[in-house]
Amino acid sequence: MKVHTDLNNFSALNPVVTIGTFDGVHLGHKKVIKRLQELAKDVNGETVIFTFYPHPRLVLNTHQDELRLINTLEEKKILLEAAGVDHLVVYPFTKEFSKLSYTDFVEKILVGQIGMKSLVVGYDHKFGHKRKGTYEDLKVYADQLNFNIEQLDVLNVDAIDISSTKIRQALAEGDIETTNKYLGHRYFIKGIVVDGKKIGHEIGFPTANIDPQESYKLVPKDGVYAVKVEIEDVIYTGMLNIGFRPTVNHQMDNRSIEVNIFDFDENIYYKNISIYFYKRIRNEQMFKGIDALKEQLVKDKETVLEFFK
Repeated sequence: MKVHTDLNNFSALNPVVTIGTFDGVHLGHKKVIKRLQELAKDVNGETVIFTFYPHPRLVLNTHQDELRLINTLEEKKILLEAAGVDHLVVYPFTKEFSKLSYTDFVEKILVGQIGMKSLVVGYDHKFGHKRKGTYEDLKVYADQLNFNIEQLDVLNVDAIDISSTKIRQALAEGDIETTNKYLGHRYFIKGIVVDGKKIGHEIGFPTANIDPQESYKLVPKDGVYAVKVEIEDVIYTGMLNIGFRPTVNHQMDNRSIEVNIFDFDENIYYKNISIYFYKRIRNEQMFKGIDALKEQLVKDKETVLEFFK
């Protein structure tokens, strides 16, 4: 997959395009990608996903403190490449760009710079200044500018319409099973291992502290999770705690992501690590002391190992 951060010298064969944030790259998004690939095959073309960075809300200051996304940009690149996308355009979103009308966006950028031959949009897609561009408007433009356009219906699973919003809600509730079902892959956090307080090491359960590196990355509900851990292309089993570490942290001001990797004893500070979520085991809780915490961690490890059997 080729990643483009500008459109200078952009080149693709008979581009078949879709536009969106593609947060989660969930089953609904994969339906769109599959249709892109079918259309591209019909015209001997290439698939193009057009997305923005930073997220528009971060630029336009619309409730940006509340912004939580399923994927960071790096995670999204991994998922889109795995889905077989040919080109990913990560277009710089600025206040100036936000004022561009949908007509100028289509004519000057999608057709003029990308050379779009076909456009696939979702069931509720709107874009351009103040999101005024609708499917009906685009159909008129398609005839004028000589490109094909197609609208896809929402994907329905178990009588539920799949959306990034529903997946974010499931993550906020710690419902990993529903999250993974709607994503069509394991929810994961990709980050860097950073220094911690090393208390886990002192009590026999050393943990790697994970920094997702993007403040908007949605972290699941506090608690203990059964996870798989990928380090330098090797997969390990582990248990992960999200929360405020109430037994050992009295500030109650910094939410941590800590993973205890089973049968592992290497220095991985400042290395990349990916955590794949399988199941939430229990709530985070306060213990009377370190001994009680250690006793519970032994039980948690047994629970996780039994789960992975």
